[in-house]
Amino acid sequence: MKYLINLSYDGSKFYGYQIQNKKVTVEGELEKNLSKIFNEKINTIGSSRTDRGVHALDQYAHFETNKYINPKKLTHSLNSMINPSIYIKSIKKVNDDFHARFNVVKKVYIYKINMGKYNPLEKDYVFQYNKNIDKDLIDSFINIVSGEHNFKSFTSDTNKSDYMRNVTLSYKISKKTLYIEVSSSGFLMYMVRNIVGLLIDLNDKKKKISDIENIFKSESRTSLGRCASPEGLYLNKIYFK
Repeated sequence: MKYLINLSYDGSKFYGYQIQNKKVTVEGELEKNLSKIFNEKINTIGSSRTDRGVHALDQYAHFETNKYINPKKLTHSLNSMINPSIYIKSIKKVNDDFHARFNVVKKVYIYKINMGKYNPLEKDYVFQYNKNIDKDLIDSFINIVSGEHNFKSFTSDTNKSDYMRNVTLSYKISKKTLYIEVSSSGFLMYMVRNIVGLLIDLNDKKKKISDIENIFKSESRTSLGRCASPEGLYLNKIYFK
């Protein structure tokens, strides 16, 4: 039988989602504690492999076992054992053909930027840019980057067979915090952080709006500048077919 876990976590406390030898990771914590509960080796498959420092409000992972435990009791047991920077929102049984990664139809990320004074209490959760970003610049940037493009320039991963992605960007500003929402059916490694990094470079006059078209055409990460830091990034929502 197959179970689906819905979880959230504070990414600042982990070396990313994916399991790593001798590192504390979200996947590692999940598998360690599930294996204790079921008294067998449990392997999980996550919907998204978030980087070190990246947070998740709506992550999913599935696992298989021949043993049955009531999902509500399992949720309670796992929460009582697991690292407190992870919260298991729910666990449910799913069909055997369900896959936490391949059944995803859309992922939504949010990137938070503090445009006001430096806030040391938020340094692990909101990027402390501490400068205003021009609203007209944001509008122009979003109009150009949204849509279907070859995003090879926005990733350091050179082993993909397809770099075409259809991306939707939107934003809001509240109390000097800029919230950038980026959604797509799939993302490349560091893609969202590189998109945000380009916006910041534009605001810092290191790049020009007219450069964006050539950046796409170059299909080279070297045409970009900074990669935005991970602490402002949140996996906000995942949708399944």
